[in-house]
Amino acid sequence: MNRIEKLFQTKSSRVLNVYFTAGYPKLDDTVSILKALETSGADLIEIGIPFSDPVADGPTIQASNDVALSNGMTLKLLMEQLKDVRQEVSVPIVLMGYINPIVQYGIERFCADCAECGVDGLILPDLPMHEYLEVYKPVFEKNGLLNTFLITPQTSEARIREIDNNTSGFIYMVSSASTTGAKTGISEAQEAYFKRVNEMGLKNPRLIGFGISNKETFDKACENANGAIIGSAFIKVLGQEGDMESNIKTFIDQVIN
Repeated sequence: MNRIEKLFQTKSSRVLNVYFTAGYPKLDDTVSILKALETSGADLIEIGIPFSDPVADGPTIQASNDVALSNGMTLKLLMEQLKDVRQEVSVPIVLMGYINPIVQYGIERFCADCAECGVDGLILPDLPMHEYLEVYKPVFEKNGLLNTFLITPQTSEARIREIDNNTSGFIYMVSSASTTGAKTGISEAQEAYFKRVNEMGLKNPRLIGFGISNKETFDKACENANGAIIGSAFIKVLGQEGDMESNIKTFIDQVIN
């Protein structure tokens, strides 16, 4: 069984997924950050593949992409960094990115390398559903990779059900019609959206992302889904001065305890 499936079988609430950009703040920080996140209590870790035009992302993650690319991070290098990671890290790992770098790398090669490294799943926001079903799904499944689709407050019920039928692992529930980034609180409109989706009885677990930045927003998201995803707020932590591992532990403690 895939590590993501095992996670949700053993933990159905307060699942914390933390995102960071590969190659940020330094080129060779990837494995150190993974280890620190697992030790600190993250349940699932999402590694961003740096891209020059991350359209779903706000200024904080965009800036981290720019730094990572300037540092020399590539998909090939990321795979090299991850090749022995399963000797040190056991939590599920998801790669999040845009389809262009993966097409350039080669779909078959990319999926085979993911499987070899112990990557469990993928989030590709600009991968069209029909293309996934026709081209990507068989290759993903052959390599044991679960695929997560995103839904937003504007996603119709019919589309949400289609996504639920074709998603594996979990559904990424975008909290608002915006780019990524820390925001204050959860609005009534967002709560109504969460309630509407809750009442649909979907088969997949759901994690809420975009605007989750601290204990207050994490707790509120966990009242409405199986857990939440923190990205921009964590990227800011990585940019702080001082000992990175200590900064990571302090931040995760403040969110989950």
